[in-house]
Amino acid sequence: MTHFRDMRTPVTLLTGFLGSGKTTLLNGWLQDPALSDAAVIVNEFGEIGIDHALIAASSDNTIELSTGCLCCTVKGDLVETLRDLTEKRARGEVKPFARVIIETTGLADPGPVIQALITFPVARTYRLGRIVTAVDSVQGMGTLDRHAEARKQVGVADEIVLTKADLGRGDFSALTARLAALAPGAGLHESALGRLAQPALLDGIDPADPRTRPVEAQAWLRAEAFENS
Repeated sequence: MTHFRDMRTPVTLLTGFLGSGKTTLLNGWLQDPALSDAAVIVNEFGEIGIDHALIAASSDNTIELSTGCLCCTVKGDLVETLRDLTEKRARGEVKPFARVIIETTGLADPGPVIQALITFPVARTYRLGRIVTAVDSVQGMGTLDRHAEARKQVGVADEIVLTKADLGRGDFSALTARLAALAPGAGLHESALGRLAQPALLDGIDPADPRTRPVEAQAWLRAEAFENS
């Protein structure tokens, strides 16, 4: 039996509400050689505070880091940015990359971004891989109570990173129970200053099968597809 191998470039979505610690997480990852084969899309270079000592080369909206990771800012919209990256890769204007990581803004509803990734023209070249959501272990419960976007960010997650674990009271049982209810089956990882969750959690099987998504998350995605049809 012949097995089909998907040759499209996998895309990981890194999301999390304002103050969740995802930028600190991403900044740590950018310094890790494990992402030497990745292109990372951020909103502004200034927001992640890239160490100038790590910059090997830069041009236009793209920076190549000494770790091998390619970092670029959103140019126009996400679809345009991915098309620009694809064309530059084909022309040899940027180093080859095998995967893409997209950092969303803290207030972003993940639905439109996910929808863009699973529909054409983007889906011709890229496929949605894992969705990683950062949650503040100290303020997370209040944020989930007050903001529907935060609940959506958790609801679509394949992996949840509980940040600032060193600043919490040590008992996250109520918060983890809430997260488990919003995202059944999602992996849960603790992260703290000096002990960041590792980029390895970005790897794994493609979770695009709707059966792996909680019912509420599926409803959000269906609603997003309907609004954009």
